[in-house]
Amino acid sequence: MLQVIELRCEYKRNPLGIEVKRPRISWKLKSEARSIVQSAYEIEVAESADFDSAIWGSGKIQSEQSLHVELGDLEVASRKRYHYRVRAWSASGEASEWSEAAWFEMGILDKSEWVAKWIGVVKSEEQLAEKPASYEERSPMLRRSFAVGKGVRRARAYASALGLYELELNGTRVGDEYFTPGWTNYEHRIQVQAYDVTAMLNEGENAIGAMLGNGWYKGPLAWKDHYCLYGNRQALFLQLHIEYDDGTEETVVSDESWRTAPSQILMSEIYHGETYDARLEVPGWSASGFDDGKWEAVAVVEQSKDVLIMQENDPVRKFEEIKPIELIKTPLGETVLDLGQNMVGWMKFTVKGEAGTEVVLHHAEVLDKEGNFYITNLRAAKQEIRYILKGGEAETYEPRFSFQGFRYVRLTGFPETIRLEDFTGIVLHSDMAPTGSFECSDPLVNQLQHNIEWGLKGNFLDVPTDCPQRDERLGWTGDAQMFIRTAAYLRNVAPFFTKWSRDLATDQREDGGVPFVIPNVLDENSHSSSAWGDAAVICPWTIYLCYGDKRILEEQYDSMKAWVEYIRKQGDNELLWNTGFHFGDWLGLDSKPDTYIGATDRDYIATAFYAYSTSLLRKTAEALGKEEDAAKYGKLYEGIVAAYYDEFVSPNGRLTVPTQTAQVLGLVFGILDGKAKERAVAKLMELMEESKFHLTTGFVGTPYLNFALTDNGHNDAAYKLLFQQDYPSWLYQVTKGATTIWEHWDGIKEDGSFWSADMNSFNHYAYGAIGDWLYRRVAGIDMDERVAGYKKILIRPQPGEGLDWAEARLETMYGEIRSCWKRTDDGMTLEVTVPANTTAEILLPNATLETARENGSKLDAADGVAAVREAESGVELTVGSGQYSFNWAVAQPQAAE
Repeated sequence: MLQVIELRCEYKRNPLGIEVKRPRISWKLKSEARSIVQSAYEIEVAESADFDSAIWGSGKIQSEQSLHVELGDLEVASRKRYHYRVRAWSASGEASEWSEAAWFEMGILDKSEWVAKWIGVVKSEEQLAEKPASYEERSPMLRRSFAVGKGVRRARAYASALGLYELELNGTRVGDEYFTPGWTNYEHRIQVQAYDVTAMLNEGENAIGAMLGNGWYKGPLAWKDHYCLYGNRQALFLQLHIEYDDGTEETVVSDESWRTAPSQILMSEIYHGETYDARLEVPGWSASGFDDGKWEAVAVVEQSKDVLIMQENDPVRKFEEIKPIELIKTPLGETVLDLGQNMVGWMKFTVKGEAGTEVVLHHAEVLDKEGNFYITNLRAAKQEIRYILKGGEAETYEPRFSFQGFRYVRLTGFPETIRLEDFTGIVLHSDMAPTGSFECSDPLVNQLQHNIEWGLKGNFLDVPTDCPQRDERLGWTGDAQMFIRTAAYLRNVAPFFTKWSRDLATDQREDGGVPFVIPNVLDENSHSSSAWGDAAVICPWTIYLCYGDKRILEEQYDSMKAWVEYIRKQGDNELLWNTGFHFGDWLGLDSKPDTYIGATDRDYIATAFYAYSTSLLRKTAEALGKEEDAAKYGKLYEGIVAAYYDEFVSPNGRLTVPTQTAQVLGLVFGILDGKAKERAVAKLMELMEESKFHLTTGFVGTPYLNFALTDNGHNDAAYKLLFQQDYPSWLYQVTKGATTIWEHWDGIKEDGSFWSADMNSFNHYAYGAIGDWLYRRVAGIDMDERVAGYKKILIRPQPGEGLDWAEARLETMYGEIRSCWKRTDDGMTLEVTVPANTTAEILLPNATLETARENGSKLDAADGVAAVREAESGVELTVGSGQYSFNWAVAQPQAAE
């Protein structure tokens, strides 16, 4: 039976408060039959869930499209909820029933509808002009009361802040989102969250309020300890819309009628932590509690409302709880909790003691080689939670406006008897739906996969940060573009990167240059390094590929084009990029002493990425039907490649830059061809043998190294590289007990000492980009890029010596893809799942038509198999949707010594 399932609007299930004026919906098909392809669909939209009066209908549309279908000429209105349902027909004519109904609700669509005011604490002119000398500042609470005198049909709160806010209604926290409104360039974009508060209202007296924190807006950012980069005062913005059963409406807004009082939070900062004095608690005295007469008038804060936007990305939420595995007494006598996992979030703890007792939690990623608590790598970040007891019964606390990156927690001031059950690590990150998994026969590689995933969870907290612990935590563009394809395998990161890409376009310079970090908090000269600024092109293109989302290309096209044109204008040769500052192959191991930059010529890297971004821009223009631009950038690309050859390839085809990274970029970016390509492959293998199959690449070369080997006939070398356990290698970190990806290959050296003190993060996801190769080559799940979004799937596993089996799953916009290969006594098996409304091309490596079978049948007779042919690399098949199990005889590799 054909079914339409998992309806989504703008990637989300029943989203509340969207601002997309042309909403798109997506769905999946489910059927037990094979080779199911949609031939037509129909959509209905209604104001009520029973669809008794549809307000819009598509009619029956002949189309296979089931992703990002625009609702035609449907005119949406602010704060209105729309219910929708879908039915579909298969190519054989089978019709589904109507799907279960789903809905989306609009937020505020017109800036003129924002009638509330920004409000904050009253400050004198002297206070406003004063640059803070420290981050010590008490978090304010703001509140007002209001009456509800009749039945409420629906109530929505729309809230935002300069800084961070936590909203409260009638003594209860509103929503489960954290670090709202998120981090943007607040001068141009400030997100607003929407909340359904219908059930939280009481008949009669009500009180609504919020507590504010400095957050990214006002607190210190980056390693220069700069404060107030966006503004010097916190403020709240709130509109509460109440619709009554009788059809009337009332709006409660933030304005001069509100009152304010200081909270119990004496200090709260992203880097430094939080200080809370429980002695200041008064029963019922909270952000929405009673006003005891000590609350004061608020001030209206000057801030444009034109920059307000409804929330775009997925909010930060709590996801997991981790209990400590051990209580350690260090050689220095410190009391330290070990959670067993490097995580990001905070500690929730319970403590009992006398009033005025202060307990302190310090957070760290590692212990030093003597086993003592180590925080030097945090630089200026304190990562410190201070709690002052009110006394009496046991007290439980967790922070609100600060997060820490840690595995170990040092306890100071706690009672002598520490109970592990009194402490819980709370994991927080952006709410991105899990989509991918990978597992294989090697436990160390499985731990590597675990570390990659935890690197993502730790660093995807509203923006893609480089690291979550020291005084940095910035959205480095280079790290993001290196890891985005791996991230898109593990999670649905489309909303996350859509929002971040818009931030990038907002912060992009007028000349097209791209800041090193997004949102940009660095100085005006910190912009436009190759491989970093290329995130402007690579990230939107990757989201398009992985989710079939053409709109992100439409939105970002001007930004993508501006970046390529920026490069074009650099120097005196528009076909080479040989000017300006570049990070180069950052942290490459072939670097000179006392430098972070690898040996690969920076002009070479810049020109290679120039070619790559131009090639993607040309593809983008083609995807958008911009024929003139496609021709223009196709010609530019050809010119760059010719100049690259003139500059970096000798007459006899040898690359003049003799590093691993140089060969890798030329090969993977498709710049090299013919004899030059052959020589680059040979040179890469020569370099691999010289290094005894260890990498010397840095941030630029590492994500592509294994692809360069596998895709050029040296899959065995790629596996050798993967399985190395001594420095430098991915598994070296694993053997040293890593639970996340490190910034440096030898963050902890063999003797237990550290690589450095000032730049040594133990949760830095960039090198986790090896995951892309694990999923696309080892497990073999890939796509035909000519048909984005996994509409046409490629299953091409590349088994290698050292693995007996590997299995991967990927939940795409169409449904689950699965690839699982295993070695058997006489050959191999491959189990494959292909979702409905897609097709797949499958490679059975080293198989022959004579021995290959599908569930015991010859391939040419198998149900769902559309085409079969024997190729040099094995048997290639084209199949429709369904589950398949193939087996074939193949010579077994000799066991590794």
